[in-house]
Amino acid sequence: MKPSERPVRVPDLQRKKTRGEKISMLTAYDATMARLLDAAGLDVLLVGDSLGMPVLGYNTTLNVTMEDMVRHTGAVCRGASRALIVADLPFLAYQITTEDALRNAGRLLREGAGGVKLEGGRSICPTIQRLVSAGIPVMGHLGLTPQSFHKLGGFRRQATQPEGAEALVADADALQEAGVFSLVLECIPYDLAERVSAQLHIPTIGIGSGPHCDGQVLVINDLLGLSGSATPPFAKQYANLGDAVVQAASAYHQDVLTGTFPSADQPEKKSSS
Repeated sequence: MKPSERPVRVPDLQRKKTRGEKISMLTAYDATMARLLDAAGLDVLLVGDSLGMPVLGYNTTLNVTMEDMVRHTGAVCRGASRALIVADLPFLAYQITTEDALRNAGRLLREGAGGVKLEGGRSICPTIQRLVSAGIPVMGHLGLTPQSFHKLGGFRRQATQPEGAEALVADADALQEAGVFSLVLECIPYDLAERVSAQLHIPTIGIGSGPHCDGQVLVINDLLGLSGSATPPFAKQYANLGDAVVQAASAYHQDVLTGTFPSADQPEKKSSS
C-alpha cells in the first residue's frame, strides 16, 4: 500500500496538529459520496446526524434514530477505504445512561467507524470517559450543538458574551481531560476559536468558527450547491450541482416525452446466456 493510500487513524490527526498541518473533514451519508470524497483525499468523513435535513427531509437533527445512523454509517464505511470515519451518536442515544452510550457507540464501530462524536460539555464527561476506557475514540462538539436546538433558541452563534466564552473554554478543557481526541467548534466567535485551539493539545475542527482552528468541516450538500436556500452563510459553495441535476433530469424528461430516448440505435444489452 502506498503511503498516500494508508488509512487515516486517530493518532494521525494529533500528528497533524503537532506539525501545524490542517485537517480536512466533510460529511458523507452514502457509499457513492464516501468513495468520491475518499478519492479526493479527505482526512475525515463525518457521518453526521445532519443527514436528518438534506437526506431525510426533517427540519432538525432530533428525528434521526440509531437505526438511521447505523444504516448510513455502514454505507459510508463500505464506500471509503482510506479516510477516518467518525459517526454521530444521535439524540438520546447517549444522554440517558452511559451503558446506552457504550452499546450504541459499539454498534457504529461494528459498522466500521473509527470513532464517534458526541455533543456537549462538562455534563457528558463521565460518558466520554466510559467510552474511552472501553477503547472507543470520541470526538467532542461545542458551540452550536444542533441536538440542543430548542434550548439554544435556534441555529445562532454561541458564546458571544464573556460568561458564555469562559464556560465554553472550561468545557473544552474538561472534554480534553475526559479523553476526546478532537473537538468540533461550531459557530463561535473567531477569536474564541483561536484561543481554544491554541490552548488545547488536541486538534480542533471548525465550522463557522473562522480560520484559526486546526481543521475545517462542512456539510457536503452545502459545498456542492445542493442545499438551496438552506445553505448557511459561513459555507463556501465549490460547485453548483443542484442546477446541473435539474438540467440533466429535465433533458431526460423531454427526451422521454418526445421519444428521443431510447433511440432505435441505442446499444442493446446482449443476454449472457
